[in-house]
Amino acid sequence: MLDRDEYIEQAHFFEVLRQRLQERFSIQETLEALREETLATTNLPLAIDYLLSELKHQGVMAPALARLDHYFAPFQTYMIAAAEDDRGRFDFRMALDILHREALYRAGAPTRQGVFLYQFETLCRHRLNYDRGLAAIAADPLLDESWAIWIKTVRRQIGLIDFADMIYVRSDYYVEELERRGKEFPGTGRASLFGSREGKIAWANRRKDPLLLFAALQRQLGYPEVPRLKPVDKTLQLVPSLLRRVEHLEKRLKLMEDEQQQGIDLTKFYPPPK
Repeated sequence: MLDRDEYIEQAHFFEVLRQRLQERFSIQETLEALREETLATTNLPLAIDYLLSELKHQGVMAPALARLDHYFAPFQTYMIAAAEDDRGRFDFRMALDILHREALYRAGAPTRQGVFLYQFETLCRHRLNYDRGLAAIAADPLLDESWAIWIKTVRRQIGLIDFADMIYVRSDYYVEELERRGKEFPGTGRASLFGSREGKIAWANRRKDPLLLFAALQRQLGYPEVPRLKPVDKTLQLVPSLLRRVEHLEKRLKLMEDEQQQGIDLTKFYPPPK
């Protein structure tokens, strides 16, 4: 885990990069400007230098992020790699928005449950590759070995077992229910990964859409919300279309007025003589 200053600067880096890409700035120009904007007491300017040099040589950023695995988390590298994949449909600006919110959450008071659920919801909502995505999540520096082992189990069982059930059986609420019924917790050395509140919410959302589970966790526990694709704003295209239609109606009205008054002069539509 990095210092809080590093995550604050990372959040600023991802957000400004996304905004300037929307304003039609090139990535190279934006990286050169961000190298001067970021705090010099952090390691981000050095990382931007390396990203910029690799971008000029290879045209992509993901291999450079993978080599800087001591600074950028594996999930961050996977997001950029998925956005730069020519065969996928994952938008690069959406990836930057996701990484911006994750860096803000890490700069505050992050929990292992919150980081995992945010990253897993990103895979679900944007239909990314579960195999490579969960492998990147398991290698996160915030998660310990017990989390990594459980995530590998989720990686094998996803699609076969309800995700809410996976959370429920590894929560304190499941242990409390077993103790209330006078039963023993199955397995030795199997630690609970989620708290009692996460277990209750997961039990209440069994056999439902996983997105409803994520929404309930965000409402009840304040976990970060994953950015969603916004519908295309067609108002900018609507105004020119309306103007063309009004012009067409004006021409038709002018022809009708000419026909009622003195008839339409068809010679105006004749081609010029050769």
